[in-house]
Amino acid sequence: MAAMTTPPRTARDIARAEITARILDTARAHLAEHGAAGLSLRAVARDLGMVSSAVYRYVPSRDDLLTRLITEAFDALGEAAERAEARVAREDVQGRWRATCRAVRKWALAHPHEYALVYGTPVPGYEAPEATTGPAWRVPRVLIRQLADLVATEPGSERRLFTPPVPPAARRAVRPLRAETPATVPDDLLLTGVLAWTGLFGLVSFELFGHLHGVVDERPSLRQAFFDTEVDRLAGLLGLSA
Repeated sequence: MAAMTTPPRTARDIARAEITARILDTARAHLAEHGAAGLSLRAVARDLGMVSSAVYRYVPSRDDLLTRLITEAFDALGEAAERAEARVAREDVQGRWRATCRAVRKWALAHPHEYALVYGTPVPGYEAPEATTGPAWRVPRVLIRQLADLVATEPGSERRLFTPPVPPAARRAVRPLRAETPATVPDDLLLTGVLAWTGLFGLVSFELFGHLHGVVDERPSLRQAFFDTEVDRLAGLLGLSA
């Protein structure tokens, strides 16, 4: 059978990709200056020296522009977490957890406006479409794999959890997450995993949005030490051994 090959891109395809990239780059600059709620295709077109009707041929609406920016942000964050975790030995689940958490924080600090777009205040009038769901799940899936590997590599680890029994209502509440999680992960570990997941993003969001001012020293080395310590405490909740 002949090998499948990708058809060569035409000059028109290349030009379209380049113009779309310029639109997205300019939109990111506007995002940093005006925030997501102030994002305007007309303003983006003006900065590009294009008429707005020309921009609409590449990005049909402000909501479509937001969707592209959100999807790219989730994908970039997910890729950063996946790459960092992959550099740690698979049997070292705690090391993978630490690497994932550090990668999330590092990416957020380097891309504060993109992080705010996906984890900050919702944009008025915008409803994220289904296309954003897959990219948004990339970091949670890394953490779910770690829960499954914890059970597989450290039998009985879930018995180290100091958590009350999971009531039926809570089990029903996390059915969507349960559908994404291997059956080997018990409900109490899954619920604690949600606590660790939200704890991670809470730490990052508090730092990024200024809520640690006057609480944690501003010096980068001390901020990193604080973050690493809290991440290890979250690991302890999960039953991860040092």
